[in-house]
Amino acid sequence: MSTILIGAGGHAKVVFEALIAAGSDPTQVTVRADHEGEFMGRLVQAPECLADMRGTKSHVAIGNNAVRIRLLDRARASGSELLSVVHPDASLSPSATIGQGTFVACRAIVSSQARVGHGVIINHGAIVDHDCVIGDGTHIAPASTLGGAVLIGKNVLVGSNATILPGIEIGDDVVIGAGSVVTKSIPHGAVWIGNARIVRE
Repeated sequence: MSTILIGAGGHAKVVFEALIAAGSDPTQVTVRADHEGEFMGRLVQAPECLADMRGTKSHVAIGNNAVRIRLLDRARASGSELLSVVHPDASLSPSATIGQGTFVACRAIVSSQARVGHGVIINHGAIVDHDCVIGDGTHIAPASTLGGAVLIGKNVLVGSNATILPGIEIGDDVVIGAGSVVTKSIPHGAVWIGNARIVRE
């Protein structure tokens, strides 16, 4: 079965190389984006999602949370099987679960009984500790750490090298700045920067 990679930007390069590292035949990977062009030595086909993708596997490799989920829904509606991609150098606990269309990058850790939603990115070196729950369309950026039993809503961005202490709850549509230390729960739609403050609700 052929694999369709939707997206041709930087994140797509990372996912493409993870697919190959995990054993996919590069000649069986088709790249689609919103414009034609060249991507890592192959031609890009446009548009991203055709009306009928039955009989294919696809992965939406776009960093923007809202765009990723929108295209994931379109691919599913067109009949494609949504493929999750886990780099072989990631650590995924056998008791953890990940949703359709999720990506777990090199050296990321998803620990015991963590539950990760659909279309999530767990980026390079990120740690998702035991019993965490991550909502659909969220991006955990490189080197971020979620302590045990953290609950994260949908469409959240956890910036690079951020730390969320155990048991914290994060609402939907939250942005957590790079390097932040989150010490208390954050309501829907808030932006958190630094070590102890919400800058916008």
